[in-house]
Amino acid sequence: MTTTLTFPVLLRLIDERSSAFRAAVASAPSLDVQVPTCPEWTLFDLAQHIGEGRRAWAATVAAGPAPAKSVPEGAPAAPREREAVPAWLAASTQELLDALREVGPDRGCWTWWGASQSPQTCGAVARHQLQQMAVHTYDAQVTVGAPEPLPDEVALDGVEEFLSTCVATPSAWPHKPTAFDFHATEGHSWRLTVDGGGARSTRISAPGTTPVAAADEGPDAAGVTVRGTASELVLFVYDRIPADSLQIEGDAGLFDLLRAWEPEE
Repeated sequence: MTTTLTFPVLLRLIDERSSAFRAAVASAPSLDVQVPTCPEWTLFDLAQHIGEGRRAWAATVAAGPAPAKSVPEGAPAAPREREAVPAWLAASTQELLDALREVGPDRGCWTWWGASQSPQTCGAVARHQLQQMAVHTYDAQVTVGAPEPLPDEVALDGVEEFLSTCVATPSAWPHKPTAFDFHATEGHSWRLTVDGGGARSTRISAPGTTPVAAADEGPDAAGVTVRGTASELVLFVYDRIPADSLQIEGDAGLFDLLRAWEPEE
């Protein structure tokens, strides 16, 4: 699936979410505080993950379709001093943005989602990088006690990006065929169909609107339907908020099966 956001908008939003992440880190009294939504990490661990990860993806983008690159040799390590972390993070984000601007959205790029519905292009990398930054910015904000919803344009693209990149697969679903419907209160809806042909995501009509062709794929009715704001849907699929934060109809246990599923690819 292709994003509704243009490449320049994706880069702008990556920069904006990165700034919001740095602001949260800068407001923390200590980098040793535990991240509630990533309990195995401290805020320093989260910041290190963000900084090193963006540098590694910058190298991957520059390498094109070649195998993934690690953090380049000689790259500055994450500083332990809280005051120095924002500048290090800003430089990491800039490396990624510079690499993406240099090659453009259509160039081929190694990705870990080769069998999904997302293309292996630098544009798709930018799209996923935006969602990574958005969700981890929420993590940092929760840590300092100031969580904010994901911006609407980020979240609306984020539901589809998650389904098409992180879930879609040609591997057979090992349970009874079914479908998961996601309805954002902003008026956008998606269906994830799972069966012997794998998992695939489609855009569907929002309740009360004229049906579209994609809605005809898969079962007539979803096994489970979840409703909430786009931000809530993204945070739910990334396990940042519990199910009772949204409106769920149908067999909620299907989400447990989906999370436990490890496709063979």
